[in-house]
Amino acid sequence: MSGAGGVAVVGSINVDLTAFVSPPPRPGETVVGDRFSMVLGGKGANQALAAARAGSPTVMIGAVGDDAFAELARTGLAEAGVDISGVLTVDGPTGVAHIRVDTASAQNDIVLLGNANDRLTGDAVEQALRAVRDRVSVVLMQLETSVEVLQRVAALGPELGLPLILDPGPAPAAPLPEEIWAGVRLTKPNEHEASTITGISVRDADSAGQAGRWFLDRGVGTAVITLGERGAVLVEADEVTALPAYRVKAVDTTAAGDAFTGALGAALSQGGPLSEAVRRGMAAAALAVTVRGASPSLPTAAAVDQFLRDRA
Repeated sequence: MSGAGGVAVVGSINVDLTAFVSPPPRPGETVVGDRFSMVLGGKGANQALAAARAGSPTVMIGAVGDDAFAELARTGLAEAGVDISGVLTVDGPTGVAHIRVDTASAQNDIVLLGNANDRLTGDAVEQALRAVRDRVSVVLMQLETSVEVLQRVAALGPELGLPLILDPGPAPAAPLPEEIWAGVRLTKPNEHEASTITGISVRDADSAGQAGRWFLDRGVGTAVITLGERGAVLVEADEVTALPAYRVKAVDTTAAGDAFTGALGAALSQGGPLSEAVRRGMAAAALAVTVRGASPSLPTAAAVDQFLRDRA
């Protein structure tokens, strides 16, 4: 990584409309929920907030619409200290995620409407990345924008000296172009995403290691396969390491993966070793599941520090 110490996040910006209920309704059934929230969300925006709260100067590159939700999204990012100079406004609605959280299990299901996120172009992203190249050390991406944007960033990263960390979620509906993997420095899929992309059924640490090798064989530098409450598997060129999860009481798993990726990216952008960056990512994810909501659950660097001290 370069010495700039900042993070650029290329990705989705949504407003999350979340209902908390147990049990969730079955088809045709109406139930009374426990609580409702409307907050900033989207995997891109979540990771930008997570990186900023982890202590890294962060730039968001994405798109919002020209509706009332756009102001909520811009304000939420700016108030967290995220640079929003790379956030474009396009005609039409801002991205929306309709989320249901089962308050008994803390599991969730999501209906995602990309809206403005689908109109973010490779040209716009390239212009924004070139403008901030001297201020950032790493780029974070997800799969809630177009494949065209991902291809452009994967190709551009080596030219600009900006390593790409790809969180390949949500699981892609179609195979990703093979050429992108050579432009990815680190990928961090969960077990479902890894299974979908590689065709290897990820059930445990051994199969996670096999899936990680699939990514390395295609040019990725490092793979981190997350396994939820079973921890994560770090796959490097010469070593595979199983990492146990931190034990906490989960109330909402929404954005746990984004907390992990943002904290990981922030640590790497600041020159931290990979093992420490992964440890901080796992701690951030553990803290995130103890708080309801996506953006409200993303922990600060101080909270992660204290969490790790308590478990030293």
